[in-house]
Amino acid sequence: MSGEQLWIDDEDRYARLRLIPWWDQPRLSRARILVVGAGALGNEVLKNLALVGVGHIFVIDFDRVEAANLTRSVLFRNRDRGRPKAEVAAEAVRDLNPDVRVTGCCGNVLTDVGLGLFRDADVVIGCLDNREARLWVNRCCWKTGTPWVDGGIQEINGVVKVFTPPDSACYECAMTEMDYRLINLRYSCPLLRHEDIAAGRVPTAPTIASMIGGWQTQEALKLIHDMPVGRGEALVYNGVANQFYRTRFQRREDCLSHETYPAAVESPLSSKEVTARQLFAAVRESLSNDTPRLRLDRDLVVAMVCQSCGTADPVMQPLAKVGMSRGICPHCQQQGRPELVHEIAADSELAGRTLAELGIPPYDLVRVVSGQDERIVLLAGDRDEAWGEAAG
Repeated sequence: MSGEQLWIDDEDRYARLRLIPWWDQPRLSRARILVVGAGALGNEVLKNLALVGVGHIFVIDFDRVEAANLTRSVLFRNRDRGRPKAEVAAEAVRDLNPDVRVTGCCGNVLTDVGLGLFRDADVVIGCLDNREARLWVNRCCWKTGTPWVDGGIQEINGVVKVFTPPDSACYECAMTEMDYRLINLRYSCPLLRHEDIAAGRVPTAPTIASMIGGWQTQEALKLIHDMPVGRGEALVYNGVANQFYRTRFQRREDCLSHETYPAAVESPLSSKEVTARQLFAAVRESLSNDTPRLRLDRDLVVAMVCQSCGTADPVMQPLAKVGMSRGICPHCQQQGRPELVHEIAADSELAGRTLAELGIPPYDLVRVVSGQDERIVLLAGDRDEAWGEAAG
């Protein structure tokens, strides 16, 4: 037996964790994790990340705490009812472990999270309850080459999926025609979001949330420590029969999610301050002489056009933010259709709008094309604000 003695500092809150042979606490303290969703699963994931001392967490959720959340969400209290889930969860994480920096964002991952956050994250953990948001997170992670861990629960059953771009199968690789149809059900014929369908609820017990949330966190810890994980696999648990199995997804080479952006050019520009025209000027020297165009990741609803009376009502919001009620003509009360824009050319009237007005969130990666040339630009002027570090 070696003569070395192992000293345990009881004043070190991570002392027992450091006893794990492969554990690297300094690496964890430097890690950045993006958590999408602060419901039952998100609560468990955030609690676990706080306990192990992850350096910086960004959590986003657009919902508010309700009475029904209190039976399944360890970070929420009765006094929190009516408050944004992300903000309440962030406060609870700070209280659990002051070492952890956490940024809570009350928003929608489809419209309010820039790709810069995905790019910076060591791991993304999805704690979502709908396919549309999962598909969006999947595509963002593939664009930035960021591994992500998806979790899902229903009643006392659950599943964990680990995806590691660009090589493994991805979430969309496993999607069926029924999955796409269910996503489309969230939208009406004029492509506007059904508010009532979006407000669906999934029955779950707190026990399965604890199990799957812990499982997701453990897979994320393995990814941070460069340990082997089941890439492109689903780990499925049947709580009724206490049965567990794993299944590997078949990678589809024609999958639409398999787009990875090239290295980005960092720019001090901010989405709230710079116009599309100013962006074109900033990257003009590296492009061909063709008219530059800004390609949008989010379809922009410029206006709602009434087919009955011809009224065009300005909107200027991403499609995911525009509900059916917004499509009702204020003059004749008929359902209008959205005028959609997918890209902005330098000679367009919209080129004078700020990037934020064009639906581009802070700290995003934006794509400018001209002829055969393409440049990916990181709006680094938003970095500190996006991560909640503007105050130092």
